[in-house]
Amino acid sequence: MYHSFGLFIDSAWRGASDGGTAPIASPVTERSLGEVPVATAADTREAIDAAEAGLAAWRARPAFDRADALHRIADEMLRRKDEAARMISSETGKPLVQAGREWGLAADQFRWYAEEARRIYGRVIESRVPGGRFEVSHEPIGICAAFTAWNFPAALVARKVAPALAAGCSVVLRPSSQTPGTAMLIVDCCRAGDLPNGVVNLVVGPTDATYAPLMADKRVRKVSLTGSTRVGQQMIRDAAATLKKVSMELGGNAPLIVYEDADLEMALNVSVPTKFANAGQVCVTPDRFYVHESLHDAFVEGFVARAQAIRLGDGLDPEVGMGPLISRRRLEEIEGIVADALKSGARLASGGRRASGFNAGHFHEPTVLTEVNDDMRVMAEENFGPIAAITRFGSDDEALTRANASDMGLSAYAFTRSPQRARRTVAELKAGMVGINSFAMAASEAPFGGTNFSGMGREGGIEGLRDYLDIKLAQVVWL
Repeated sequence: MYHSFGLFIDSAWRGASDGGTAPIASPVTERSLGEVPVATAADTREAIDAAEAGLAAWRARPAFDRADALHRIADEMLRRKDEAARMISSETGKPLVQAGREWGLAADQFRWYAEEARRIYGRVIESRVPGGRFEVSHEPIGICAAFTAWNFPAALVARKVAPALAAGCSVVLRPSSQTPGTAMLIVDCCRAGDLPNGVVNLVVGPTDATYAPLMADKRVRKVSLTGSTRVGQQMIRDAAATLKKVSMELGGNAPLIVYEDADLEMALNVSVPTKFANAGQVCVTPDRFYVHESLHDAFVEGFVARAQAIRLGDGLDPEVGMGPLISRRRLEEIEGIVADALKSGARLASGGRRASGFNAGHFHEPTVLTEVNDDMRVMAEENFGPIAAITRFGSDDEALTRANASDMGLSAYAFTRSPQRARRTVAELKAGMVGINSFAMAASEAPFGGTNFSGMGREGGIEGLRDYLDIKLAQVVWL
């Protein structure tokens, strides 16, 4: 499965310098999908050297040339969409339909940032000095290190690599060791862009061999992370030594408020597939469901019926609606969250167990818990799995107060027919992204990211491009 790939350094696929490899396990079968090279620290330093040389050539390219290159990459990604969907599904277990949608989103990132590369505008400011003017311009920040998670192995890579290339930066990509093949496929598509040698590099390996050299090297000027809050906090500390610019999308614990005037059927029809997409392993998925007391029982009944209709299995089967969790450890964590909730007084409305009928794989039933309180682990922490925790509320003030009672601030949602309620909810929810009657947050043209313990910076939109640019001011005086 990985025989055509490996480490990508100075525009060439290669093995690790010491010959080391590691198996990649299928979350469906628990068998090996293949072997990938494991980078040494020397390999990572070589990738940084290549990125330094590539940066000098790439930043000198006119913006219109960079735009054309990104369009060629997007074209190649779309040409290989079927191959990519199978790769994503094989590595993560997610259904093919979801995998194909993710790859399309990733390709769209390159397409959108191709156009934005042509629109990196400066400005002119009148000076107080006679005959003078200020000129504000933007320059690529330099070598960028990109660290991505396994749950969206294509979209997360594209959100970092596409704006970096559009800005004129070079990249060293370190994808998750659980899903390296999808990142490798994107990098292989980058070859269609005819980029200068060393502009895009990829290393896979343990922290001491990949993360540590990238964070220690002062030539790396920007780091971008999608990962846990704990890792993000450590990255901020490590980045301080060389004053790297940092952007990161960290954990979430999204609330969903179903007001008394909500369209119940609509809320159910979109909430259930959203909650259980990718087996709930989505940082922006709703975890905490606050449902008005007048709708609570009907909402639970409808939610359970839809959850029980989801077919579990191998994501490569087109009839499957939910695949496995990524690992045995993740499965055990989900079991622990459910057990803790039940011990604390929650009621199990549906699911709650490892799925039966599978001889292998990390399958857990879509689970619905009710009679939960805000102090339970299932409500207080991001569960990152197929668990919907549903509770009731009486007033709008109560719902908003409880929804905001979290250190996280990535996404939040509400269903209402009232424009006034919608406006108040958007204004008062503490989150970087708020959806009203919608969960559609991820779009190339829109800034994606959170506040508080959910991170800093944005990916997507013109805001995402600015994170890869330095601002230069010149005072020009004509004598």
